[in-house]
Amino acid sequence: MSTLFISDIHLSQARPDMTAALVHFLEQDSPGADALYVLGDLFEFWIGDDDPNPLHGQVADAFLALSQQGVPIYFIHGNRDFLLGRQFARRAGMTLLGDPCIIELYGERVLLSHGDLLCTQDVDYQKFRRITQLTWLRWLFLRLPLGRRQRIAGKMRGKSQMENASKQQFIMDVTPAAVDEMLHQHGCRTIIHGHTHRPAIHDFKLDGKPARRIVLGDWFEQGSVLICSPAGQRLETRTLP
Repeated sequence: MSTLFISDIHLSQARPDMTAALVHFLEQDSPGADALYVLGDLFEFWIGDDDPNPLHGQVADAFLALSQQGVPIYFIHGNRDFLLGRQFARRAGMTLLGDPCIIELYGERVLLSHGDLLCTQDVDYQKFRRITQLTWLRWLFLRLPLGRRQRIAGKMRGKSQMENASKQQFIMDVTPAAVDEMLHQHGCRTIIHGHTHRPAIHDFKLDGKPARRIVLGDWFEQGSVLICSPAGQRLETRTLP
């Protein structure tokens, strides 16, 4: 019995090694799992389910094959693929979840999130995030010609990389008070998230009682997988081909 969690793979045509590592993980490591959760940023960027990028079809087929073996697959949007929609989810055999959401994990209520909501010290990013959540703006963007969406996405990625390069590292990490508040709000003592690319298991106290924050890693240099079972949780790495 085990449930698997991954995030921040950031798939793109420029990194076929990461795609190969993910497909291998889905084909070899995931069959037989109780469930697989993808906590956002599966793709480096997403400009709409109508994007004919062949990478998207390859990835959808790999997830669908796992789903057809009886492994439920769940997806939470990240800050890079927040526009991933129901069309792709159906093609990949995924179920879309809200952020945050609560699951029952071997008798414990566990909170799941991509993690960017917790980075409250990054004020500029939080303002941008609120804008991207506007339904009318998403509707408008998705009706632009594909080429224009690609150019906008490219400019936004470039701007984000420049801004992040000048930010202090602590600003882009989660705020402990935000973690406490989210756990309090949802009545949980364990949270699993990605986004920060700082894999670790943090044990701390919440109202004087044990609590845990598990951070998933990215797949830039090696794969990162959280394996949960009734016996506990462990973070493992996967070698990129």
